Amino acid sequence: MAIDVFAADEQSAAPVDLERWSSLAHAVLESRGIKGNAEVSVLFVDEVAIAALNERFLGKSGPTDVLAFPVEDDPLPPGRFPDMGGTGPGSDVDDEPPLLLGDVVVCPSVAERNAKDRSIRYDDEVALLVVHGLLHLLGMDHQLDAEAEAMEALERQLLTSFYKGAP
Repeated sequence: MAIDVFAADEQSAAPVDLERWSSLAHAVLESRGIKGNAEVSVLFVDEVAIAALNERFLGKSGPTDVLAFPVEDDPLPPGRFPDMGGTGPGSDVDDEPPLLLGDVVVCPSVAERNAKDRSIRYDDEVALLVVHGLLHLLGMDHQLDAEAEAMEALERQLLTSFYKGAP
């Protein structure tokens, strides 16, 4: 039983170290109490793809830096288990199905611009976006000032604990 982080780089505008960001995601999820079989996807896409997702799911025009798509069905914690319906070839009947947490979608080219605007390193911005997206999958939000402050404080704590800056 393990936390599986599926990462994919579907863009070519900026470099992405999939192993590094998968490891960060795994450490963050583990630290937040996710145990057993759990799955999350971290996708790195271009501006056209993230703009389409932003329009379709949030009704907002243009590219953004990160989007999170939690699976919000029961059971808690956020996520869902696939339907129990028998096993496939080679499956163990006693295996517990994975908890599906959802998808984090990051746009590296927007992250590059953000990093430049904030005078920080590109990798530092990507790390923040990965953590930010994961916290959304785990039910955090920043609609209210108090929520935003709590989320930002937790982001700082997680980055201090699990992100080591330059590789």
